[in-house]
Amino acid sequence: MALKTRIREYREKAGMKQSELAELVGARRETIGHLENGKYNPSLKLAMAIVKVFHVTVEDLFEFTED
Repeated sequence: MALKTRIREYREKAGMKQSELAELVGARRETIGHLENGKYNPSLKLAMAIVKVFHVTVEDLFEFTED
């Protein structure tokens, strides 16, 4: 199973840079980049912090897909 995210879409819609989102959720900019590119799966704590920034549900932002 692969985790697909819509982080980039929501971040760009909000006019936010990766570094700005990273600061808001207590992560590194590189971590946000890896999440957006599907190279990293977030911890539950990080996932919850990101959805709070965008005021969406986990299901809105993250989706498991079959490879």
